[in-house]
Amino acid sequence: MVLKVKIQIKGITKPPVWRRLMIPGQLTFQQFHQVIQAAFGWQDYHLFQFSKGGYGSNPQIGIADENWSEEELVDAKTTRVSQYLKVKGEKFCYIYDFGDDWIHQIIVEDVLNEAQIGPVLINGKGACPPEDCGGVWGYEELKSILENPKHPDHRDTKEWLGLKARDQWDVNWFDLEETKHAVAFAIW
Repeated sequence: MVLKVKIQIKGITKPPVWRRLMIPGQLTFQQFHQVIQAAFGWQDYHLFQFSKGGYGSNPQIGIADENWSEEELVDAKTTRVSQYLKVKGEKFCYIYDFGDDWIHQIIVEDVLNEAQIGPVLINGKGACPPEDCGGVWGYEELKSILENPKHPDHRDTKEWLGLKARDQWDVNWFDLEETKHAVAFAIW
């Protein structure tokens, strides 16, 4: 089974930030997490969770830690994506970084009775927000600061992002070929 999925970060619209992938159903949710990290350009610094409807919904699929007992959690390392995502039109939620709360909506666009060894990125749109920028609200503020060279935090924000004085943050930047490569090697 191969799933064609669209994954979009909720709350970001100008431009929206999304990725479309073909993933083998035999991937574990841990592997799916790694694929999403590569597709969006996240750095895998934080905890994550998959669930049907976000926080408080079941199942909660993730990695147990000192804050989360194994009784509350379905193990992402051993649970296959095909156990929960099987039907065209089905929706699931991926939350990354429980402080910034990057909530991604996963939509199954197609289910193919084919075999595929690894994940494949088809396309996408929008620059992924930087890690630890404060979630959707913080990202909007960051974009506003970067658009205004007279803002008192403009220089410090560019420096924090690793941008040089003349560099600009491009909200539309998305390198399809580079990201395809990253996704192809995300689980190997």
